[in-house]
Order: sequence, then C-alpha cells, then structure tokens
Amino acid sequence: MPYVVTDNCIRCKYTDCVEVCPVDCFYEGENMLVIHPDECIDCGVCEPECPAEAISADTEPGLEKWLKLNADYAKVWPNITQKRDALPEAAEFDGVQNKLEDHFSPEPGEGD
Repeated sequence: MPYVVTDNCIRCKYTDCVEVCPVDCFYEGENMLVIHPDECIDCGVCEPECPAEAISADTEPGLEKWLKLNADYAKVWPNITQKRDALPEAAEFDGVQNKLEDHFSPEPGEGD
C-alpha cells in the first residue's frame, strides 16, 4: 500500500512531505512531486505533512491513475530529499479543479 501524490499537488509543490520521508522516495517534477511506489515503505508520515492534502494511500478508491502517474514519473524525475519553498502560486492553486488536465507539466524539476 504505497502512498501517492494526487491532483492538488500540481502548481503547489509543497515539500513538507519530503523532509519527513525516512526513505527519500519523492521525485520532483517542474510543478509537482511524486512518490516512487516501489520505494515507499507505507509509513504514512508524509500524508499529514502535506498542506494541500495531496497525498493519499493507494487503497482509496479512484487512485489507479495516480499510482500509475507516480510510478511513471518517479522513474524519470530527479530525487528530492530537502524541503524547499512551495511554488509562488501555491495558495492560489490550492483546491483548483482539473489540475491534471489543465496545469500538469511532465518536465523534471531540479532535484537535490
């Protein structure tokens, strides 16, 4: 049961979760983070740390596409292990609907 990053991370990219992850399983895209499902140890410490509430256990209904997105991009985006500032538009985009369709970038982030 790995955890997955979902829609509300897009254009927010808070990194509070990265700071508490004991196995460094977060990977950074240009405007969101993902969790590598094969590296996640299902500890759940990241979930309550996300100010955007964008992290969920993959057992919740309807998260299949997010598990696939996390798995796919964790293979090509760089690892991130240190907390950074959220994106400047984070507060404005928190809770916006259809972020995957309208705002997702497949480009990699900086990583560590």
